[in-house]
This record gives sequence, structure tokens and C-alpha cells, in this order.
Amino acid sequence: MSGILDLLNSDLGKTIISGVSSQTNQPQNKTQDVLNMAMPVLTAAMKRNASTPQGAEGLLGALNSKHDGSILDNLGGLFSGGVDANVINDGSKILGHVLGNKQQHVQAAISQKSGVDANSVAQILKVAAPILLGILGNQAKKQNVNSSNGLESLLGGMLSGSSAGNEQSFLESILDADGDGSVVDDVAGMVLGGNKKKGGLGGLLGGLFKG
Repeated sequence: MSGILDLLNSDLGKTIISGVSSQTNQPQNKTQDVLNMAMPVLTAAMKRNASTPQGAEGLLGALNSKHDGSILDNLGGLFSGGVDANVINDGSKILGHVLGNKQQHVQAAISQKSGVDANSVAQILKVAAPILLGILGNQAKKQNVNSSNGLESLLGGMLSGSSAGNEQSFLESILDADGDGSVVDDVAGMVLGGNKKKGGLGGLLGGLFKG
């Protein structure tokens, strides 16, 4: 399938960018810049989560129920009159669990790079996170993904298929704190407070998705 950044250039992606832009009162080009930086990192965090049995179980459960892709069925309705507070709250929880205590740092870095104020960046990400899970859920349904291996493969495809750009490289340099070239490990490290013990991130996100 297409990478997450390629998806943002599709008709679906343009609808998402337009809607998020209207929701946050930011220019569409600035909104796209923010999403281009953030979506690969959130996808990488989900892939890391899916590498543990508990994390994969929690994420699969979420994709098979609440985040089954139905949010994509009526994006016009989602953005019409403003995004529902429940969607915003859901996005806030997802971001908090994925980025942990680095969330503010990541949002500030995106703000500096994109020229969008940090509060607006935060709002853009809160709307984008549930939509990203909806995209994953939709693809999981189409590909009949029902195992941790299938989930990892799906997420890997969304990452490897992306057109690597300056925005992605920029954010990778922020997240790759230990210089090993692995954004995924560092996203996990953020959530775990520097402890990369296998299973920690899976347990954390698994708890979120089951809750």
C-alpha cells in the first residue's frame, strides 16, 4: 500500500488536510507541513507497539472496534461545524501515550520548523491521531489483518512506502536522541522514560486501547 506521506498527497489526504486546516484556522500548506512531520513518527510508534504481544493485541482490538476506519466514511461530517470533542479527547489520549513526556518538545520543534504556533500544532495532532488510527483500521480490514505479524507488516509498509522528505528527516533527528538511526526505539524510549525494555510500550499502549 502507499506510504503515509504518499497518502497525504492523495484525494483522501487532501480532504483530511483541508478539514484539519479549517478546524485549526491554519493555512492548508502549513497544516500539511505539520502532518508530514508528525504522521510518520506516530506510525513508527504504533509499529514499535505492535512488536510486543500485548501491544499488538491492544492495537488490534482498537482497530477492530473503535478505530475500524469508520471515521473515514464521513470526513465531511466530521469537520462540518467543528470536530466533536470526543474525537479531540481521543486524539489527546493517543498522543499522550505515544509521545509521553516528549510531546511538548516534539510539538515545539514542529512549531519552529513549520511556523505554526505550538498550540495550533497540538490541535492539529489531536485531530490527526484518531484519523491515523482510522486509516490503519481501514487498511487492516481490507487486508484481513488479525495477527501481530500482519499488523507489523501493515505499519512497516506505511513507513517504508513514504516519500522521505526534509520534514521527516528533521523530526527523525529530534527523535533519534541516541544517534542509532532508529526513530522507533527512541519513541519507545520517550514513553518509557529512557527504559527501552521490551514490552513496556506495548503494555502502555495496550492498556490505552483496551480502556
